[in-house]
Amino acid sequence: MTTVAPTDTFALGGDLTVHRLGYGAMQLPGPGVWGEPADPENARRVVRAAVEQGVDFIDTADSYGPVVSERIIAEALHPYPEGLVIATKAGLTRQGPGIWTPVGRPAYLKQQVELSLRTLRLERIDLIQLHRIDVEVPLADQLGAFQELQEQGKVRHIGVSEVSVAELEQAREIVDVVSVQNLYNLTNRQSQDVLDVCTAEGIAFIPWFPIATGDLAAPDSPVADIARELGATPSQVALAWLLQKSPVVLPIPGTKSVEHLTENLGAARLTLSAEDMARLDALA
Repeated sequence: MTTVAPTDTFALGGDLTVHRLGYGAMQLPGPGVWGEPADPENARRVVRAAVEQGVDFIDTADSYGPVVSERIIAEALHPYPEGLVIATKAGLTRQGPGIWTPVGRPAYLKQQVELSLRTLRLERIDLIQLHRIDVEVPLADQLGAFQELQEQGKVRHIGVSEVSVAELEQAREIVDVVSVQNLYNLTNRQSQDVLDVCTAEGIAFIPWFPIATGDLAAPDSPVADIARELGATPSQVALAWLLQKSPVVLPIPGTKSVEHLTENLGAARLTLSAEDMARLDALA
């Protein structure tokens, strides 16, 4: 895949222009993405700091907490600044820390979107994403629920999450899919074929768990070497690599720390050379 120079913004659905480096709100709840955070005020402080430092794309989900992440965002930021895009998801239920179960019944999905509207204090959700495909329910019924809400003016755009190329193609036959959120990072590129399709079609690709340097960030690793050469951190290199893989990539690193937030956002100012990209690409 040809490496492209990073661009600062991307137009979601062609009409919502956001900075490409956003904030993922999955870590705001307690351990296991369950319950309240140990320090709720710190959680609100991190969300406010993200917007103060230029983030205008925040990704969350009804199942983060559940509800906790969406509520913290509203508490921290409402009334929302102009231009802020909040994306959320529906389609996963929770039974406890670390337990996630797909539920794609149309009535359930519509109910959850209505609850997200209330929790987030929004009249319309800019981007609703099907958190996971429920294999027990026809995909047309799942996405059709979102489409009904879209026709009612309660949803602006529709996205999908953790899909294959075939599933993405099927989804696009049902609704206008403007985004895909799949696991993708330096150490896990199983969704490369999906990213290639998104790049070709101009669909936003939102990599979750974007910072996964792990052993690659060890002092003698290529990631650490490049970071030292550039006066950056391994996390910043991992994010800059994502930004330069394709102009449709919108990384959403999450953190509970203002310090780490600031570090992550510094990746937007980091430019990797073709040689750097080749060295990182070779790590796959």
